[in-house]
Formats: sequence, C-alpha cells, structure tokens
Amino acid sequence: MDTLQASARRLKLLALDVDGVLTDGRIYYSDRGEELKSFNIKDGLGIKLLQRDGIEVAIITGRNSPVVQRRADELGITEIVQGREDKLSALRELCAARGIDPADCAYMGDDLPDLAAVSAAGIGFAPADAVPALRAAADHTCTLPGGAGAVREACEFLLSARGSLDSLLGTYA
Repeated sequence: MDTLQASARRLKLLALDVDGVLTDGRIYYSDRGEELKSFNIKDGLGIKLLQRDGIEVAIITGRNSPVVQRRADELGITEIVQGREDKLSALRELCAARGIDPADCAYMGDDLPDLAAVSAAGIGFAPADAVPALRAAADHTCTLPGGAGAVREACEFLLSARGSLDSLLGTYA
C-alpha cells in the first residue's frame, strides 16, 4: 500500500475505458439504430470528487459513440479519445501532451485491449469482472464490477491514499 499511496500522491491523470468500466459492457440499440449505454451516477460523483482534488480525468475507448461524448460533457471530461484500439499509445500521447510520465497516471480497463495501458500506468485498476489477465496485471482490483460502482471505488481509493477523501466528503455533510 505504501507504494500505491506514493503513486496516488503524484497522480495527475486518471484515464478510463468505457465499455466494461464506465458501463457494464452491454450495448443496446433502439429499433431506430440509436446506441444506448447505461452509466452509473455514483461513478460520476467519484469522477467529480477526483477532479475537485486536481486530478484530470480522461476517456480512452476503442469505439466511437456520441453517447460517450455526452456523458463526458456532463462530467466535465474534456479529453476523450475515441476509436483507438491501441490504448497504450493513446495514454502515452495524453501524457506527452501534458508533460507528465505515465507513472503519474492511473488507468482503469477491463479487457485485453487495456492490458498494456494498465501495466504502463503508475496505478492500474480493474473492475471486479475484468478478464483474469487484466486483474492479474492491475495494481488494484475493485470489489465492484464495471458500470456498477467500480470507478467510484477507484476514485475513493485514490482520494483516500492522497489523504483528501474525508475533507471532500465533508463538503456534503
């Protein structure tokens, strides 16, 4: 935990996959062909808390979806990388543009396309229902599955390790 706490204190960026992380991994289509996704509102508050503590949040996803852009806009996430299968390259590009090292980032993914990014990040997270190879590579596996609070759990883990969780939660008392 000491190494994770040190990494959390240096953290500048949390990058998140979408399908299987911010959602439960299911994709719904309406009879008009519209794509529908379900996002967990508790994950959204976790992201907002992290942003209040000065941590930028980014999205890196292999698919293109207007629904993802809309959710990112609602959460104030300005860095959205869509349609990129090579998540590691996308993470490195985000870091380079900010002049930070991937070791000062956290990344949460759930499946094989996320494996290299989870391994390269300073802190790699996996939802409880991530594929076994990704859970094995992650520094921390959440107790909750993707789309059901795993992102909130990771955000609170980071805030707790940084020593700022209690003061941020106290603003709601």
